[in-house]
Amino acid sequence: MIAVIDYNMGNLASVKNAFKLLGHDVVVTSDPDTFRDYDKLILPGVGAFGDAMEHLKERNMVEALYDFAQSGKYMLGICLGMQLLFESSQEFGAHRGLGLIGGHVEAFDTSRFAHPLKVPHMGWNRMFTTDHPLFDNLDEAHYLYFVHSFHVTCQDPGDSIGTTEYGYRFSSAVAHGNILGIQPHPEKSHKNGLKILENFIGL
Repeated sequence: MIAVIDYNMGNLASVKNAFKLLGHDVVVTSDPDTFRDYDKLILPGVGAFGDAMEHLKERNMVEALYDFAQSGKYMLGICLGMQLLFESSQEFGAHRGLGLIGGHVEAFDTSRFAHPLKVPHMGWNRMFTTDHPLFDNLDEAHYLYFVHSFHVTCQDPGDSIGTTEYGYRFSSAVAHGNILGIQPHPEKSHKNGLKILENFIGL
């Protein structure tokens, strides 16, 4: 059974509905004491990094997430949820993350853009992926839906399993053992996004 974590920072209905389209029911939970009972966890997220970490702390979810990560079972962070997996973020100040993946979250450096581009990065864009089970039966480059102003930088380049071009190339999917993350919204990315979620079910 897969659980989607409710910490008041995400559109849980769209994630749940995406799994329903795949014929797979998920549980939405806000109880950290139950995390260990599930086979996989999904950490969604929309909003600011610092607020999200405070919500996780207030709900006593941080230690439960650490324990789950150490169990070896798969966890998938989506959008802000992926960014929370990292050590730190510079969004509206300096904030510590969960530290499950080495690296940090930074704003798009518009000085590196060869042509003027709007931030946030919003809309359909391609993700170029490595050979990872999360992307089985998808083209090496496939379109997904993005909405974000910050992106991750991995301490270990090997943790990056997907990249996207927006002004410059940035990491848009990561994997560190059983800890996975994806910057775009698979639940809003039609058949490509559904395939990623289907692959996650099968891990």
